[in-house]
Amino acid sequence: MKRKSLLWLFYAIAIFYFLSFALADVVLNPLFSDCAVLQRDAKVVVWGTALPGEKITVKIDQFQVSCVADENGSWQVVLPEHKAGGPYEMTVTGKNTIVLKDIYYGDVWFCSGQSNMAMTVAASNNAAEEIKNATNNLIRHFKVMAQVAEQPSSGLRGSWKVCSPASVGTFSATAYYFAKNLQPESKVAIGLINSSVGGTRIEAWMSRNAIEKISELKSELELQDKNLGQYKAAIEEYEKRINEWQDASEKAKQQGLPAPEKPQQPKLPLNPNSLSVLYNGMVAPVAKFPVKGFLWYQGEANTRKNPQLYEVLLSALIDDWKNSWKQQLPFIFVQLPNIGKPVETWENNNWAILRESQLEVLRKQNTAMAITIDIGEANNIHPKNKQEVGRRLALAALGTVYGKKIVYSGPIYAGMSVEGSKIRIKFNHIGGGLIAKDSETLAGFVIAGEDKNFVKAQAKIENDTVVVWSETIEKPVAVRYAWAGNPVCNLYNKEGLPASPFRTDQW
Repeated sequence: MKRKSLLWLFYAIAIFYFLSFALADVVLNPLFSDCAVLQRDAKVVVWGTALPGEKITVKIDQFQVSCVADENGSWQVVLPEHKAGGPYEMTVTGKNTIVLKDIYYGDVWFCSGQSNMAMTVAASNNAAEEIKNATNNLIRHFKVMAQVAEQPSSGLRGSWKVCSPASVGTFSATAYYFAKNLQPESKVAIGLINSSVGGTRIEAWMSRNAIEKISELKSELELQDKNLGQYKAAIEEYEKRINEWQDASEKAKQQGLPAPEKPQQPKLPLNPNSLSVLYNGMVAPVAKFPVKGFLWYQGEANTRKNPQLYEVLLSALIDDWKNSWKQQLPFIFVQLPNIGKPVETWENNNWAILRESQLEVLRKQNTAMAITIDIGEANNIHPKNKQEVGRRLALAALGTVYGKKIVYSGPIYAGMSVEGSKIRIKFNHIGGGLIAKDSETLAGFVIAGEDKNFVKAQAKIENDTVVVWSETIEKPVAVRYAWAGNPVCNLYNKEGLPASPFRTDQW
């Protein structure tokens, strides 16, 4: 009788597992959930998993498309372009049915970088008041959970949250204040995909294909590959030893002897700053999801070593991401803010050099930059005034992406001419005119002759240009402005946007 009971139990368990497999649920990628924002006016790929051969049907508004899961259980459909609007329901049907509610078509921005992008609304200025007033439910935020990967991954963890006092405290502050300014102007739902990790350098966010094209990274890539090769060999040896250990432990147990010491599993030789690992784990899994453009706030980690290379790296990342999304999408980034002890003249400073590298990237098409040289904090690498960072990013988007006839940038150096003992500096983005903010005189300019010895300069605004000179230099050849970690500087346009630091020399 006992034997029959055990047989029935065995059959019951077998039937349970068979039915569980046979009735396996359709699963959607986490980007498709309640409250999601889908990119308007774009073909939207919807994907997930199911049983191999299972027919999947996706319906939203008047559109309905179907497909069959492949031999691995993967499936995807492509929804036709749809104008902005909502809320809609999305129904996904296979052996089970999933109904997603409160779906909007609008504009989705992929927001990435290191800690200043990751920094939350709760950590920003005036957080309690901002959280209390966060009632715009047309702003939605998807936080990509941090993960590193050796190869491009399809796995993704995260969820959509609607802006509200209960949720907004965990949103990226930079991204949220961007959306807060952008949404009323664009009049469409704004989706923010926040894929950021504190303390990370740009090389971790670039694909292997992009890394391989940069000669300065060749030796590091070779070393990383060597370490991974050794790790894989060590794993094979570990698996062999763990099997031997299990046999030896069982034998020792039978003999009443202590078990032998367990072998230690080798540690994966990758961390969040390894080459390509964040691209693989946090960019590649999103790249099928159409977006309006990219927001980027990063660079602090790259001030530590060879900041001159950052122009090459950021340019490569921009091309890399556009290739990943297979679109020529706009890329808007934050120029690093001021930090450190205030400096009235100039200093050799890696932050100044990296800002210059960022400025040079504006030569690329479809790029814009938010200048933040005036809203950093001397002793804080995480300045709290993310409201103004977000506002300036939104201005850049409105002026370059949404076609608004506005002044969206502070003055940008455009050229110089020597006029006797003075140098005249020309600018783009002068707006309604140049001003010395909160002062009758301009600060932040230095000038040098052929001896390359920079001295503090006098400067004045003249017909939308700045004339720079020093009584001690008869034949000037070069000018620098705001060339320090935390420069004392005050050149703005009348719209209240600061001029970018620059230098006319390459010494």
